[in-house]
Amino acid sequence: MLGYHGCSERLGRKALSDGLPLEPSDKDYDWLGPGIYFWENDPVRAREWAESKAARGAYDDPFVIGALIDLSNCLDLLTRENIELLAFAYESLRDINKTAGVDMPENKDSRAVNRGDKLLRYRDCAVIRHLHEIVEDEEANPPGSTTYIEPFDTVRGLFVEGKRAYPGGGFFSKTHTQIAVRNERCIKGIFLPR
Repeated sequence: MLGYHGCSERLGRKALSDGLPLEPSDKDYDWLGPGIYFWENDPVRAREWAESKAARGAYDDPFVIGALIDLSNCLDLLTRENIELLAFAYESLRDINKTAGVDMPENKDSRAVNRGDKLLRYRDCAVIRHLHEIVEDEEANPPGSTTYIEPFDTVRGLFVEGKRAYPGGGFFSKTHTQIAVRNERCIKGIFLPR
């Protein structure tokens, strides 16, 4: 799989020349939970993202690097069975929060961009994190059992975002697939895109 990572030029060039590990994101609103984020097969979207970060002052030199990614054991949210796992994790987290008297996190709009797209994915991130916790808990998921689920190396999701590409159509200007790499060994190599 080819993925593209938006970053600062300083970080991107250091990763290319020195093999600097890319920093995983671990924010409470990350769309696919913690991981190193890539735009699947879309260097243009990676560039747009890096430029939007630069416009907000995160860095002044937007840059894109490419990566060859082996998805390995992927929580692929484009498949029904993994969506069912996510629904199970949601119900489990909801029950735990209800027992503890804690409200479920909510996805929210960003104040800065794309109002209506719910870019701050607090709930989605919490559910995905909870699923990882369930899978990595040897008591809840004992190795060797008939229902054992191997811990996930990557997470992949499709996101419908932006304005309609044309009136009455079902395609949107910023729809994309993202990959969050949890296991850095899945990144087989990085390169400078043409």
